[in-house]
Amino acid sequence: MKKQIVFTLLGVMLFAFNANAAANNPQETTAGKDRVEVMYFHGKQRCVTCRAIEKATKEVLDTYFANEVKSGKIKYRIIDLSQSSNEKIADKYEVSWSSLYVNGWKKGEEAKNNMTEFAFSYAKNSPDLFKSGLKKKIEELLKQK
Repeated sequence: MKKQIVFTLLGVMLFAFNANAAANNPQETTAGKDRVEVMYFHGKQRCVTCRAIEKATKEVLDTYFANEVKSGKIKYRIIDLSQSSNEKIADKYEVSWSSLYVNGWKKGEEAKNNMTEFAFSYAKNSPDLFKSGLKKKIEELLKQK
């Protein structure tokens, strides 16, 4: 009985570890799939503008691209830079503070689009302008598939 419990616990832990690793490495879970990847990086403490970027990004995805998110054509990730498990992806994109990337993946090749400056310029004080610009970028990338 004890062996069965131990093996069950080990299985659960292994599953949880693999799920966490896959969540932190988009290439593992979506390798070879054409898609748009929206990544919002943030630190432990966030300012009003940082929260506005996350909120408006989610609103755009929920309002205009819910089907694409559901089907996997768009992958949305919120990445907490204060977690050590996210160091590798932070290094890949060379981010150390709040950032927004909207990247297109086609045939295994990534086209990076750093939209951080745009996001900080408009998300808080001109959210409609931010949302329309983000929507336009996502639409462009979806058409390139």
